[in-house]
Amino acid sequence: MLMVELKENERIDDLEIRGFRIIQNPLYFCFGCDAVLLSDFARPRKRDRVMDLCTGTGIVPILMAAKEKGSSFEAIEINTYMAEMAGRSAALNEISDTLHVTEGDIRNIKELYKNDSFDYLTVNPPYIKENSGLLNPDDAINVARHEMMLSLKDVIKAASYLLKSRGGFAMVHKPFRLPEIIYIMKQHKIEPKRLRMVQPKAGAEPTMMLIEGVKDGGEFMKVEPPLIMYEEDGSYTEEVLRIYGKM
Repeated sequence: MLMVELKENERIDDLEIRGFRIIQNPLYFCFGCDAVLLSDFARPRKRDRVMDLCTGTGIVPILMAAKEKGSSFEAIEINTYMAEMAGRSAALNEISDTLHVTEGDIRNIKELYKNDSFDYLTVNPPYIKENSGLLNPDDAINVARHEMMLSLKDVIKAASYLLKSRGGFAMVHKPFRLPEIIYIMKQHKIEPKRLRMVQPKAGAEPTMMLIEGVKDGGEFMKVEPPLIMYEEDGSYTEEVLRIYGKM
């Protein structure tokens, strides 16, 4: 088992899939169920070159590599420490040859990558508009949750630049921003093709949504049955257990 350097307050968590693990620091930002659901929802082909924007800990491309969803992976993260930690997680899983993490600002994406470079793209972006909602005292958490350093438009514009024609785009976000998301996707030639709401329990209002689009795709969108997270007794549903590898 490969060992890597752990820094102060870091820990190694078992992802419970093919022995894959991840380094996290609870004083910064640990991944949540949104990243796990996104990695399951995304549908790249096994041969695809995949990019993950706003990668944070690197959880989405690491899970996708574990599930063999793609042949090679690139990830970009603006926070120096988080990018370096994600790189160490790639090394920990011995996938540094197929997952490369870059520190960078996606607003400057043209300086980092050529256009039309990727077959599929995933992103778990900040959900909350700048100057909206309560701020966490930790700046790293604020940047992950609030559009302090980039907007939704910045994210989708970068995705469109990076994707090949007919390339796929998968994102997790909040349902209340769906009209804005569809509008900006269409502005940047990414046609919404698949939508799934995530509900805490059956009949409850959705708290998350998963959306997939295709660059230069035709106008047709499939709305899938909602993903229900919990049974009435508070236990995970069978589908969520499957996604988490518990079945």
